[in-house]
Formats: sequence, structure tokens, C-alpha cells
Amino acid sequence: MGRKSSLTEKQWSEIERRLLAGEKGRALAREFDISEAAIRKRCGAQTKQVKDVANQLVAAETAFRALPISAQIQARTLADELKEISMHLAGAARFGAATAHRLSGIAHAKVAEIDDAKPMDDESRVALSDIGALTRLANGAAEIGLDLIKATKDIKPEDDKPTPVQIVIGVKDAARHDDTQPRTEHPAG
Repeated sequence: MGRKSSLTEKQWSEIERRLLAGEKGRALAREFDISEAAIRKRCGAQTKQVKDVANQLVAAETAFRALPISAQIQARTLADELKEISMHLAGAARFGAATAHRLSGIAHAKVAEIDDAKPMDDESRVALSDIGALTRLANGAAEIGLDLIKATKDIKPEDDKPTPVQIVIGVKDAARHDDTQPRTEHPAG
């Protein structure tokens, strides 16, 4: 971890403001007696992002003003509806996450109903079935939130899918095969 900055937050804010106003990092580094690399590290990505967003806003406002008044009203109405949909989706994600949390907690409590000595008796099977159903419901309730989280990251949907694996289970008769002795194959017939 690097050493603590000798500049105050107020000084860093001043540097960020002046970078956005077009001043050069090199000149600011000399003035504040820090390295240009420190300025790039602390302010570079955010300054670029702020400039990009500002340019997008200017372009959007220019395009908006170029529309006829009736189209401006339609565009504003559509934008308001899209914001409302986003807020509703965020709310659905919040409620879905809470539901998933609650159902997972109930499923976790059901695990106590499984008899460790007899995990496949009738009562344990019912508990296992309930746990499976609750877990599926919890996973379903979490999907909206997970999709929103994925949408904010640079993740392709196929990146997080599990790779299918074939599992083969075999049964070996211990009375017929002894692994300590060399195996002798007998021809059929």
C-alpha cells in the first residue's frame, strides 16, 4: 500500500475541478508538489468519465432541441416512463432479494429436520423435498436482482453459466473384487 497523500480532500477536489476545466496535470503536479502519476491515479478515470458523460449530455440536449415540440414532449414522456420502469425494476430486485433471503433462511431451518442417521427415511425425504422447493423459489426470486447486477458489469451472460459435467456412479461388489490382489480376467465362455 502506498504512502498517505500529503494533500487534503479539498486540494484534491480543486485539482479535479481544474482538470475538468482543461488545465494540464503536469502544471497542477508542479503547483501542488506531487507527481503527475499521482494525479492520473487519483483523478484520471473519474475525470475521463465526467467528461464523457458531459459530452453525452450536451449531445442529447442538442438532439432534443432539434426535435419539433411535439416530438420533444414524446421524448420527455418516454424518458420519464423509462426512469419509472428502472425504479420499479430496482424495487422488484430489492423485494426479490428480500424474498430470496427469507426463503433461503426457511430452507436452512428445514435442514434440521433431516435425520443424519436415516437421511432417506420418509420424514427426511419430505424435508429434502421442501428444501429443494424453497431453494428453487429463492433462486427464482433472486433473478431480477442478479440480472440488474450483471447489467451494470461487463459480463456476457454465457460467462457465468456452469459447464455441464457428466457424473457416472458405479457400484462395485466387494465380495467379488479384491483391489489388493492382481486382477485376472477370465475369458467368457
